[in-house]
Formats: sequence, structure tokens, C-alpha cells
Amino acid sequence: MKYFFTADYHLGHKNIIKYCNRPFKTLDEMNKTIVRNHNQRVKSDDIVFHIGDFCFKNSSEIKGEGIRIKALEWEKRLNGKIIHIKGNHDRNNSCKTLLESAIIKYGGELIYLVHRPEHFNSNYDINFVGHVHNIWKFKRIKTQFTYVDLINVGIDIWNFMPVTFEEIMRKYYFWKKTSF
Repeated sequence: MKYFFTADYHLGHKNIIKYCNRPFKTLDEMNKTIVRNHNQRVKSDDIVFHIGDFCFKNSSEIKGEGIRIKALEWEKRLNGKIIHIKGNHDRNNSCKTLLESAIIKYGGELIYLVHRPEHFNSNYDINFVGHVHNIWKFKRIKTQFTYVDLINVGIDIWNFMPVTFEEIMRKYYFWKKTSF
């Protein structure tokens, strides 16, 4: 079993292609690419922490007889067990997660998971976030007493696929070594 981290799938959200300059010509191409990339990496017994904005509330993709695709239908297409952290677009979709944030211990690190970077928690040296799409991958925030590092796990910055903790941390440690 592996653990994966990701954010901002925005399945069924046509305008996200334009807003974030995603390299897809159509919504169908984007949805199929995200599902394919996810399933190529994630196996059925893997765990995926999806840190917000899973699917759009008014998905343009229609499933037979005019019924719009809900979060559960998208999940059925994806491998692994998905643990959802609520994003700003998840308020009104059918994702129905109760988690606004989470704290995990993995690889000897305590990590805070939250969708919006501005909701980071300075009690943890590392925060995994989404929301910023392709604006930055790593960011250091100076607080009153310390520094907090934010890591964007959104698919726009990770080749439109979920990533493992080890992949994230390898790039993060390189960033720390070369940036400071």
C-alpha cells in the first residue's frame, strides 16, 4: 500500500482549463487524462489524500438521461481509497466531506493538510496545500517565531497526477537546499 497526495482535480469543471491554462482542448480530454493518470499510479489498496476541489458542482459531463455526475461517480472511476479534505469548490458539490483539515504523521514528519495556503498552521513545519494551481510548488512563510513551508500538491504543478510522499519530499529537500 502506498500513500498519495493531490489536490484540485476540478473534474467536470470546464472553465478551469482556461483559468489555469491547463493543456487540454476539451473538458472530456481533461477528465479522461486526470482519471487515466490517477489510475496508472494508484492501485486499489492505496490511500489518496485529496486536498480540496475534487469535482465541480455543476459538472458539464452528463451520465445517461441527463443526470449530472456526482463525486461518488467520479470516485468509482478512480483507484484507491480517497480521503477528502474540503476545498472552496467542495462546499456545494456532492463530495460531502467533513474534514476541513487534517494532521498526519508520515516519514517521521508531522504534516498539516489544508486546501487554502492562507489557512496554514504554524504549529507544523510542513503544510500540504492546494488551491494555488500552477502559481508555485514550494513557499516559505515567515511567522512571528519561525518559518513554515507550504507544499502545493495540486495536479497542475505535478504533471496532472497524484504524487507519493517520497516524491514530494525529494523535490522539497532539493528546493530547501538550493533556495536557502
